Amino acid sequence: MKLHRLSWTVPAVLPAAAFIVLAHPHFNKTITAALPGGAEAVITYNTTPANEMHADKTPVGEFATPRRPRLKLSAEVKAGSVTIPAGEYTIGVIKNGPKDWTLALYPGQPQRGQKPDPAKLVKLESLYSEDAGLAAHMLIDISPGSGKLEGRAVLTLHFGKLFLAGALS
Repeated sequence: MKLHRLSWTVPAVLPAAAFIVLAHPHFNKTITAALPGGAEAVITYNTTPANEMHADKTPVGEFATPRRPRLKLSAEVKAGSVTIPAGEYTIGVIKNGPKDWTLALYPGQPQRGQKPDPAKLVKLESLYSEDAGLAAHMLIDISPGSGKLEGRAVLTLHFGKLFLAGALS
């Protein structure tokens, strides 16, 4: 009797479970860009859902990095007064206040649950906005800057209504 119940339950439940799993895919993405000056920048990340409640709960001064996206630079990059050595970095943000964020890079990749050493953070000259629309999933790219970052290559991170651009040149 139990085996008979199981035989019809599995075929009925399996498609529903598969639909739930497949209904919300996440993608591994890689973006490659040639920066002014000749350095190659490679971004790798996973399209995680934009959980703005997590961002709201981030303490002021803390480095946050949803799913630890990475940036690899083939050569040293000078971005205004900031020099970024060649190497691999974890992309993240620093919360300065409720509506004030800075895009930052951390050398290497911190272990899960480990707080990065603030002295090692590379803070990019950043532009923060909530007027770029809504990104349901985190989007990271390298594109031409605008506003105070006009004419420069910028690393962009769009997470929900939070949009940051940080100078890479």
